[in-house]
Amino acid sequence: MAKNLHELIVYSEEFELINSPAFYDCVVHLICTSGRGSFLYNDRDFTMSKNDIAVIARPQLVSLIQSDEGFRCEYVAAPDKFLHNLLPANNYSIQGCVSLFDNPIISVSEIDALRFRTDLANIHARIDNTDHQFYQELMGSLLQTMVYDLFDFHAKTNDNILTTDRVGYITRQFFTLIEAGRPKTQREVSHYAEQLNVTPKYLSDTIKRVTGTSVSTHINNAATAIVLGYLKDDSMSISQIADEMNFSSLSYFSRFCVKHIGISPVKFRTAGAKE
Repeated sequence: MAKNLHELIVYSEEFELINSPAFYDCVVHLICTSGRGSFLYNDRDFTMSKNDIAVIARPQLVSLIQSDEGFRCEYVAAPDKFLHNLLPANNYSIQGCVSLFDNPIISVSEIDALRFRTDLANIHARIDNTDHQFYQELMGSLLQTMVYDLFDFHAKTNDNILTTDRVGYITRQFFTLIEAGRPKTQREVSHYAEQLNVTPKYLSDTIKRVTGTSVSTHINNAATAIVLGYLKDDSMSISQIADEMNFSSLSYFSRFCVKHIGISPVKFRTAGAKE
C-alpha cells in the first residue's frame, strides 16, 4: 500500500539513521548544531561540524556514519519526487543539485544556520497537522521555503558550480537544454546526445556519474514540471496539452502522467476542481 505524504516526511535528530532504507526515495536536509560527524557518500569522505548543512539526495549511497560524543544534528527527509514538483525546471535547482551531489556540504553563518533551523522547526511543527484541509499544499510551501533558503546559502559560495573540463562542459550544456524547456517536446536521450555531438551512452554515463541520476530522469522531471503547469491552468484541454507537448497520443500522455505524477490528467483536473 502506498504511503501518504504524512508518513513520508520525517523530522529526526538521529544521525546514524540518515541512510535508512525508509529514506531511499527522499532527500535528507541536515544541519550539525554541535560536535563533529562524518560519513562516506558516493565513495567520498565528508566531515561536518557546527553550522554545516548536508543535502543528501541519495541516502542509499551513505555509509560509515561516525560522530563524536558532542555531535548533535537535526534533519528533515522528504520525498524527492514531491520536492521536485515544487520547483520550476528552469531553476538554480538543476545545476545546484548537480553540485550538491558532488559535494553535499554547505558551511553557513550563524544567521543562516538559525534561518535553516527555523525552516526545520516550522516543518516539524506542522507534520502532524493532517486534519488541515490543504495539508499537501501547506507542507509543500514549508518545504519550498527551506529549499530556496538552501539554494541561497549554496549560491553564496558557489559562483561556478561545474568544472570547465569536457565532462563539466557536456553536463552544463545538457542542463542548458533542460532549462530552455526542451523536454516540453523532446524526451528522448538520443535527441540530447545529438545536440551535444556525443553518443547516447556517453551522455548517459556522464550525467549519471556527475549527478547520480539518469539522463531520462532529469528529462522526465523537467517535462513533469511543465505538465503540472499546464494541468493547473484550465485554459487548455488535456488533448491540447498532449498535442502541445508532442505526445504521440492522448493515452500515452495519460500513462506519462500516471507514472510521473501518480494520477491521470483527468483525475488531476477533477481533484483540482473539487478543492
